[in-house]
Amino acid sequence: MSDFFAHETAVIDEGCTIGTGTKIWHFSHIMPDCEIGENCNIGQNVVVSPKVKLGNNVKVQNNVSIYTGVICEDDVFLGPSMVFTNVMNPRSAIVRRDQYMETRVGKGASIGANATIVCGNPIGEYAFIGAGSVVTKEVLPYELWFGNPAKRMGWISEYGHRLNFENNEAICPESGQVYILVNNKVSKK
Repeated sequence: MSDFFAHETAVIDEGCTIGTGTKIWHFSHIMPDCEIGENCNIGQNVVVSPKVKLGNNVKVQNNVSIYTGVICEDDVFLGPSMVFTNVMNPRSAIVRRDQYMETRVGKGASIGANATIVCGNPIGEYAFIGAGSVVTKEVLPYELWFGNPAKRMGWISEYGHRLNFENNEAICPESGQVYILVNNKVSKK
């Protein structure tokens, strides 16, 4: 008996690792050599490709394909139908499996519905990518990005609230955590 839940329509290939308490829902496909941490929620119609790594408590909403090269740290949220790419110049007639690029999503980051993350662009810890955004550059920790192409539009707390800086300090209204802004980079005080 497994220590994770998989809906009867899910396909789980041999050779993958799935942590305790994880739930895998309808019509999802978990491919060999991927690693899924504990207490993850894999929504309906999700594909997790070989060698993908998902940390603990990762939430993957419906209709997401997580391609080889993607690494999500703990507490990442992947919104419905968001997209990762893994090759810069795909062509149907040319095999480029040896050119897959790594895309790392930092701890606590959220990527909104229908966003696209172009491969090779890391997403920093607790960053927030707005719905429908197209990310073509590196996103630093605590940054709020949206648009097409996406741009930094501000900063966000670990609890998901926009940070308004005065004298290079901001306070999260929910947690009371204090953040500092130095050289356009945010960190917790």
